[in-house]
Amino acid sequence: MKYARYVIAISVLFLGLCSGAMGQETKLETAVTETKQEAKPEAKQGTHEGPEVKEKRVVATIGADGVQRVELIGDSYSFDPNYIVVKVNVPVELAVKKAPGITPHDIVVKAPEAGIDFKTDLNDKKPELIKFTPTKVGKYALYCGKKLWWFKSHRERGMEGVIEVVE
Repeated sequence: MKYARYVIAISVLFLGLCSGAMGQETKLETAVTETKQEAKPEAKQGTHEGPEVKEKRVVATIGADGVQRVELIGDSYSFDPNYIVVKVNVPVELAVKKAPGITPHDIVVKAPEAGIDFKTDLNDKKPELIKFTPTKVGKYALYCGKKLWWFKSHRERGMEGVIEVVE
């Protein structure tokens, strides 16, 4: 009997968290649906069918030191920007950060044949620098690999994008 109230309290807390998460899903799905557009960028690697999101395209700027730089923020099941254009055989530095909030995010690109292969957790304190040199022209998927239990993954919710490597 001594532990019964703890079991009840934990059960109530768990049910409250689950119902709160389910309520957020509906709001987020509505927000993603409202930002739909006709064309979605296709990626050669790891594409899937999911919600279409508005393209936020940026071309990397090349600094005086010859390095291409892009800042990227993970927020509310999306990346800003979500379409990044870089030049082949030129070093790239991605400064990645998470917008403030409790939802954990990461960024994943798996294209070792193109010199782009990383997975990094995002934090909202200090941007993480990801360095790589793309070696092959093409379009490569970037996405958040996080998933909570039986809910849709962050990628399925629209947290994905493209790195396009051009001449």
